[in-house]
Amino acid sequence: MLTWALIFAVIALVAGVFGFGGVASAAAGIARILFFIFIVIFLITLIAALL
Repeated sequence: MLTWALIFAVIALVAGVFGFGGVASAAAGIARILFFIFIVIFLITLIAALL
């Protein structure tokens, strides 16, 4: 999941450099959502491993 977030972040950066604002905004939004989902799943797994 973190890999997909990084891929979308790179897509957002490249699209932003070339001036595609809509694509960059959408890719950045997707990357942000995937990153937060990754963090939540990571914390749940960490807590489950400690118990």
